[in-house]
Amino acid sequence: MVLLDEQRVNLPWVEKYRPSKLDELVSHEDIIKTINRFIKEDQFPHLLFYGPPGTGKTSTILACARQLYTPAQFSSMVLELNASDDRGIGIVRGQILTFASTRTIFKSGFKIIILDEADAMTMDAQNALRRIIEKYTENIRFCIICNYMSKIIPALQSRCTRFRFGPLSPEQIMPRLEYVVEKEGVKITEDGKKALLTLANGDMRKVLNVLQSTWLAYKYVNEDNVYTCVGHPLRKDIENIFKWLLNSDFETTYKHIKELKMLKGLALNDILTEIHDYVHRAEFPFDVLIDLSEKIADIELRLCAGADENIQLTALIAAFQQVKEIKPPE
Repeated sequence: MVLLDEQRVNLPWVEKYRPSKLDELVSHEDIIKTINRFIKEDQFPHLLFYGPPGTGKTSTILACARQLYTPAQFSSMVLELNASDDRGIGIVRGQILTFASTRTIFKSGFKIIILDEADAMTMDAQNALRRIIEKYTENIRFCIICNYMSKIIPALQSRCTRFRFGPLSPEQIMPRLEYVVEKEGVKITEDGKKALLTLANGDMRKVLNVLQSTWLAYKYVNEDNVYTCVGHPLRKDIENIFKWLLNSDFETTYKHIKELKMLKGLALNDILTEIHDYVHRAEFPFDVLIDLSEKIADIELRLCAGADENIQLTALIAAFQQVKEIKPPE
């Protein structure tokens, strides 16, 4: 028992505080209610969970499995395969087929096969899975988990009950965040919490990982420490960049932003994302806003394609210089 407790202490917080029961899940109440009803009425179907990372897909099915089976039964009743495992057609015809075709010695009815990040499976493997799902439905229930449902073949989609896990709202994340903060004795400020929620974009896993990293690095979680820990531009730095873009000449602006990028190790992509938000909050005329948005989008596209950051930085400054030259209507 002591060994188990020590293992729990050494776990990353995202695993240490992973919900073990359906009741402990903080979001998607409608989905949880529906799955609870499936379990109570013994009408458990094949499931397809899809949505962005960190929204509770894997936690939900693992909590289901723990609710269905005792700890002693778990390893023999649940087969979990992740994207890190080889899941080509050989695994489908070998490991999955063997697990599916062996009957359970318990009276729980069926085993569960969890295929996490299934959008990384090959088309051949997905096609081979169709027959196994139909043939062994009496003995097995599949749970297919993916980020992009478009990468799952329609034949598999039609065999499963689909549930979409959307990004979590700040109201759903905050209670769990405060629970972990209290349990771990973390010193955190309100602006630190807001920074975590802003960076996460509805991803609970990211919230807990960044919280743990910041706490271990600084022993104090505030806005500046959170952004510095993940290499994200600070709000005051973005404000300065926005002022330079609007008020300074081309050469001065380029020099200041280049120095700031070198000093803080900032990526132009992160700066662009923040500047885009500032552009929408600023009171630009409608035609100016359209022009700037188009140019920022083009710069981001070129950066994703591997274009040089310095050249794209000059393109960003040029876009704002052109805005300044537009004369207001008389």
